[in-house]
Amino acid sequence: MTSPTLITTQSFTEAGAALAHAATIYASGIAHLRQSLQDFVAGNTPAQRVRACYPFVRVRTDTVARADSRLSFGFVAGPGVYETSLTRPDLFADYYREQFDLLLKNHGGPLEVGLSSQPIPIHFSFAQHDHIEGTMSLDRRLLLRDLFDLPDLAAMDDGIANGTQELRPGEPQPLALFTAPRVDYSLHRLRHYTGTAPEHFQNFVLFTNYQFYIDEFVRMGHELMAKPLGQGGLLDDLPEHAQESDGYVAFVEPGNVVTRRPGAAAEPDDEHGAPPPRLPQMPAYHLMRPDRTGITMVNIGVGPANAKNISDHIAVLRPHAWLMLGHCAGLRNTQQLGDYVLAHGYVREDHVLDEELPLWVPIPPLAEVQRALEQAVADVTQLTGFELKRILRTGTVASTDNRNWELLPHPGPERRFSQSRAVALDMESATIAANGFRFRVPYGTLLCVSDKPLHGEIKLPGMANQFYRERVDQHLRIGMRAIELLRRQRMDQLHSRKLRSFAEVAFQ
Repeated sequence: MTSPTLITTQSFTEAGAALAHAATIYASGIAHLRQSLQDFVAGNTPAQRVRACYPFVRVRTDTVARADSRLSFGFVAGPGVYETSLTRPDLFADYYREQFDLLLKNHGGPLEVGLSSQPIPIHFSFAQHDHIEGTMSLDRRLLLRDLFDLPDLAAMDDGIANGTQELRPGEPQPLALFTAPRVDYSLHRLRHYTGTAPEHFQNFVLFTNYQFYIDEFVRMGHELMAKPLGQGGLLDDLPEHAQESDGYVAFVEPGNVVTRRPGAAAEPDDEHGAPPPRLPQMPAYHLMRPDRTGITMVNIGVGPANAKNISDHIAVLRPHAWLMLGHCAGLRNTQQLGDYVLAHGYVREDHVLDEELPLWVPIPPLAEVQRALEQAVADVTQLTGFELKRILRTGTVASTDNRNWELLPHPGPERRFSQSRAVALDMESATIAANGFRFRVPYGTLLCVSDKPLHGEIKLPGMANQFYRERVDQHLRIGMRAIELLRRQRMDQLHSRKLRSFAEVAFQ
């Protein structure tokens, strides 16, 4: 077997030095794989199997004393050896540095960084613009499997996040929710499903189930990009609105098409962007800030399968929060079309997470997110007191995987929804919230009532078009305002202990 030059394990008491060593190991392995693959594609068959492995970081502690921290992460649960494999130190540099800093602060160090035994699959070594397999014959593609490591699903399941992982005797305990291969797998899936590179994703994410919201987000993004830096932000018409919204420097669309604001410097990869011939399955759009605290918006389409799929993959980026903005069926006669529903509980009839997160697990509301969403509704609508409560209902949202639930024999679903005290029904919100809970990503839901099928108010073309025109802009602005409010908070407030288990991993 051919491998890159061995780089030994070293101990560090400074986060930057530990990260630099991990980056050296990773770069050496990727260079070895890429060169070997280029030689193979050129027709030169290596005499031995080719392998490179991910770097790891490890921490040891022999005390049961818990770290004194206001954060819900950054420390291990008790005595033992803890370890995780690492990938893409270029993409995750700031994240890794923060986690390393916290471990050193809370446990005194040192951190051990070295070469793990986990192979890097050859598919995960490709540069962003590499397209190699299409140039090879079928025989060469089959031979590729004998000479290089392929993705191994056994190394990338979600047992750590689900709390079901069973360690072998003597095996280190996990430091992070995701192994390096699991992260790499999701990074590739994000490119496929969203049409944008992982580098463009921001730490605050809006999910929607309607293209109307995306159209408005694109309009607002281009409008902002036309303003020079320092000359206005997104929501300047709001009273007491800080200039924090002026920090957006670029807008990215599918195909990695980058539009930068006047005064913002272009970057080398900008020239590679090109509109795709057709939109991907779940297109993503990014209003970027230099510190990655901007807004990513994804049209997840209809249904819980899509909602689980995309949130499974975005979770590896460790966002600070994700919010669901979409339409719902109002279940109460007192609601009007266009009213808002702030979810504080969920009835999960989506079924896509029943195996990973049993139905007996409650999905609690997160106070920090709830307050931000309610305040955002008040800020954008300029309503207070009873007038605000008249259009904003807080209650339970039911999510179903049956789009035609109305056609089921009566009184089937209506009885269950009434017993649960649900005030609205959709197909995605419970999935987004449950996956946020599962992956320790703060979550929230603000829906807009677009029909009331239990009361004979169904969507008609003329009514729907007028409704969308009147409500989409306001609803989107509320979601963006909520993100600005969340951005102001300290991370120890946003990343709640409600999302952490008994023996939690140290990484956020």
